Amino acid sequence: MKNNLLFAMGRQRGASALTMMIMVLFFGGLLTLMLKLGPAYLDDITIQEALEGLEGTEGLSQMGPAQVRTLINKRLSVNNVRGFEAKNISVEKDGELVVINVDYEVRNNLFSNVDAVIHFQHTYEMKGK
Repeated sequence: MKNNLLFAMGRQRGASALTMMIMVLFFGGLLTLMLKLGPAYLDDITIQEALEGLEGTEGLSQMGPAQVRTLINKRLSVNNVRGFEAKNISVEKDGELVVINVDYEVRNNLFSNVDAVIHFQHTYEMKGK
């Protein structure tokens, strides 16, 4: 009985060097993707919150498209969103209803000549006070 236990313990050696290298490469790749693409998603969440915060803004339905874009740019500047251009925002008015469409993409270099493109598209319908 004791011999079988010692024999089984001798065969258990853990992961091989190849397995460990594959695991390090896999998790290193995931970490790289997270570090490169994560800020784009965080900026998008900030953009969504800034646009949702326009709901109920005083005089929003009387503002022109340029004024709404300026208001949005001020909110994004305060929230430290850089690299987002006002041309990605289209503002349409339908009576009292203001329709804001945001359509943009973020291109990040992962390594060498490999890029990742993330496309974001949001539509908001809101009324001012």
